[in-house]
Amino acid sequence: MQSLDALVQDARALADGALAIPLSAPETEVARQMQICNACRYCEGFCAVFPAMTRRLEFGKADIHFLANLCHNCGACLHACQYAPPHAFAVNVPQAMAQVRGQTYADYAWPPALGALYQRNGLTLALALVAGLTLFLLLAVVQQGQGLAALWGQNLGGNFYRLFPHNLLVGLFAPVFLFATLALALGVRRFWRDISPATSGAPLSGPAAAEATDAVLRLKYLDGGHGEGCHDADDAYTLWRRRFHHLTFYGFALCFAATSVATLYHYAFGWAAPYDLPSLPKLLGAVGGTALALGTAGLWHLNHRRHPQHGDAAQKPMDRAFIALLFLTSTSGLALWLARGTPALALLLCLHLGAVMALFATLPYGKFAHGVFRTAALLRHAVEKRQPSPIGLGDD
Repeated sequence: MQSLDALVQDARALADGALAIPLSAPETEVARQMQICNACRYCEGFCAVFPAMTRRLEFGKADIHFLANLCHNCGACLHACQYAPPHAFAVNVPQAMAQVRGQTYADYAWPPALGALYQRNGLTLALALVAGLTLFLLLAVVQQGQGLAALWGQNLGGNFYRLFPHNLLVGLFAPVFLFATLALALGVRRFWRDISPATSGAPLSGPAAAEATDAVLRLKYLDGGHGEGCHDADDAYTLWRRRFHHLTFYGFALCFAATSVATLYHYAFGWAAPYDLPSLPKLLGAVGGTALALGTAGLWHLNHRRHPQHGDAAQKPMDRAFIALLFLTSTSGLALWLARGTPALALLLCLHLGAVMALFATLPYGKFAHGVFRTAALLRHAVEKRQPSPIGLGDD
C-alpha cells in the first residue's frame, strides 16, 4: 500500500499535468533553469517572470507555458547571471523561454493542423506571398482594363475604388481578417484555460485587468526591470528596443483605427472614400503609417544586431517575416497616398493590397501571436499576484 506522502506526491503531479502530459525537451530545460533561478533569486526584481517563479517549487507544463509567455526577452537576466554560459549550469533564461514560446504558438494554433505553419512562416515565404497576391491583383487589373495600359497612366482621379470597388475589397479582406481573429481567439482561449489552474484559478478582476492593461500599453517589462532598457548586442543597456516597439505597436493601432473610422464613415454616415486631410481616417493613417514604418525599420536593424544568445535563432525568419510585412504594409500605404494623382496608382494599389492580404493571412501563424499570448499571460500574472502564495513565499 502506498504511503500518505506518495499519494500526496502523485496527486500534486497529476494536478500540474506532469504525469498526464510529459514535458518536451525545451520545457524540461526551462524547468531545470527555473529550479536554479529559484535557488539563486538574484534577478527577482528584473521582470514579472521571477516574482511569478518564486511562487512555485515545481514547474509543470502549464507553469512553464505561463512563464515563457510572460518573458519579454529583454536579456537583462542573461547579462546579470553568474551561471550563464560558459558556466557549467548554462542558464540562459531568454533563450530557453523563447524556444518554449515558439512551441506554445504551434501547440495552441487553431486549427491544430496549421500549427506547423509557425515553423515555415519565414521571410522568403512572406515575401513570396506578397509577390503572388500582388501579381494576382495586377492580372485582375490588366484583364479588367483589357491590356497592360491599365497598369500605368489611367485617369482614376485619385480614387482607387475605380479599380477595385469598395464592396469587392470588403468581400476579399473581411473573410481573411475574420478567420485570423477567430483562429487567434480560439488559440488563446485554450491557452487561458490551461494556465488558469496553475495561476491560482481565480477569475479576472477589474484591478488585475487595469494593471495588465497598463503593462501592455507601456511595454513595462521592456525596460530591463529598472528603467534603463534592454540588451541588444552587448552588456550595454538601451531603450531603443522599447521605443521601436512602441512606434510599431501604436503605429499599427492607429492604422487599424483609421480603417475602423473609415468603415464607420462609409456604413453609418454614407460618406464615401477616398478621404483626404484633414479627415480623421487620413490623419490617423498618415501618423500611424509613419510610426509603423519607423518602428519596423528600427526593429529590423536591432534584430540583426542582437546578441546571438538572446532568443531562439530558429524563430528569426518568422520574426523578420512579420517585421517585413508590417514595413511593406505601412510604406506601400504611404506611397499610395502620396502618388494617388500619378500614373503609378494602379501598381502601388496592387502592391499595398497584396501586402495587407499577406499580413492578414499570416497573422494567426506568425509573430503577431506573441502579443496576444503575452497579454493573456500578463492578465493571469496580475490575477495570481493578488492571491496568497500557495507555498507561503513570493507574495507581491
